[in-house]
Amino acid sequence: MKRLLLPFLLGAAAWLAPSRSFAQEKPVLNTAPPGAAPAPVRPAPRPAVDTTNVAPTIPVYTPGQTPAPAPAGALPAPSPDSPSGLELPGREQERKAAQQHAEQYTKLFIYSGIGLGYSSYYGLSNFNFSVSPAIGYRVNDRFAIGPGISYAYNYYGQNNGNGTSSSVSTSSFGAKVFAQLRVIDQFFIHAEYESTKAQFLALDQYNHYVGIVTRQVQTPLAGVGYRSQISNRVAADIVLLYNFQDNYNSIYPNPVIRFNFLFNIGH
Repeated sequence: MKRLLLPFLLGAAAWLAPSRSFAQEKPVLNTAPPGAAPAPVRPAPRPAVDTTNVAPTIPVYTPGQTPAPAPAGALPAPSPDSPSGLELPGREQERKAAQQHAEQYTKLFIYSGIGLGYSSYYGLSNFNFSVSPAIGYRVNDRFAIGPGISYAYNYYGQNNGNGTSSSVSTSSFGAKVFAQLRVIDQFFIHAEYESTKAQFLALDQYNHYVGIVTRQVQTPLAGVGYRSQISNRVAADIVLLYNFQDNYNSIYPNPVIRFNFLFNIGH
């Protein structure tokens, strides 16, 4: 019996040994490369906030406050002149030139003239001063027309030949129309026609002054001028005119020199 029990115990021990070896836990080796950082830990997500009934924050502009510069890389805001918001080279210069041209060549303008003249005939010396304000209308950039009024003052002096002299003055009022044509740059041609109720000296056969007479005089004038642009809306002209009705009844002795000022009005 003892002989049979011993082989039985040895057989049981041999059968149980492999199963115990499989039941043992195997050691876990660190397979990460040397110096590797641990995996980042993600933060916990924030809870969602309900903004349904929260009013948006609107920036308030304070006078004198400098607006914040646009962030780098931001596209320019669109405008009526640039719907895409992009500025092409030279577009700003073209826009400024067009604005200046529009202000310089408005349809309506005030044209005030000041005239000076001097002449001598039949022993009489004549100094002339005149003003002639008008309203001008530009048909286009080169041609303008308009109506106006005029006032002329004449001073006459005469040497009587015996060491004495005499003088007298007259005043004249009239209405006129004018036209201007710009030829090149700031040079232009000026023409006008005036109807004037004028006062004249009455002389005897010896050219002595005997009184003043009043006549209706028609005066055609034409000549050239040069315009100096002071600003977009203001200009100064110097005009040299010739009086085609220059005689003893003339109210504008040749040459007629005028200094005119132009004021653009409207849009």
